[in-house]
Amino acid sequence: MNDILIPTLGPTDWRRLLGDPDKHWVRGKSAFECAVSWELARRQERGLPDNVAHALDSHDATRGARLLLGVPEHKVDIEGNGHASQNDLWALLRLPSGTASMAVEAKSGEPFDKLVAEWLRDAPINSKKPQRLEALKKTLGIAQANLDGIWYQLLHRTASPLLEAKRFNASVAIMLVQSFGGAADGKSFKDFEKFCALMACQPIRNSVALSAKKTDVPLLLGWVDCAPATDKQVAESIE
Repeated sequence: MNDILIPTLGPTDWRRLLGDPDKHWVRGKSAFECAVSWELARRQERGLPDNVAHALDSHDATRGARLLLGVPEHKVDIEGNGHASQNDLWALLRLPSGTASMAVEAKSGEPFDKLVAEWLRDAPINSKKPQRLEALKKTLGIAQANLDGIWYQLLHRTASPLLEAKRFNASVAIMLVQSFGGAADGKSFKDFEKFCALMACQPIRNSVALSAKKTDVPLLLGWVDCAPATDKQVAESIE
């Protein structure tokens, strides 16, 4: 994918990139809150929301990370045709030694789409979904895993930073869930924990953990709890 990018002037520039702006651009929901969070963070020295910076600092591999480039609604092509994985944000981070490719999946009460078994069941006979799933398993180092109880969105979203790490020659890949829903994201955190178990890592809220699976570059998974923006923060994000 070849893109020419234009810097944003505020959260509303994120809105036009959504698949359904009228449906998804709602205050309190993930797309809106993610945009405000990261637009505010542009004023920070490291370019990261405070809670995200704190989580990255929890691991030696990502401690001190700084934002080099952030791309809202970044699409990453997955082998096997079908839709690209559309990340709420993809970021290229500078590390003390090397760079990191990070995909951010924002949540505020929304589930992780469909279970793998349900996603496959909906496929027509000539679908390339099985090939796509095999490609994802290979990327994630889980070729022999049973994925029926895993949420499909977690698979392709986690593959995204690994694929982009290869494209940008990054030394580390990160998939970070940025939660704005509080208790409404409780079930999603349990689903995330199950996925982390599959990826052989132990998740701790507001931190990142290293997967023991064999991937092209080291892979870290994280979950960050963030508060929805206040009126003042929303106003500041568009100034």
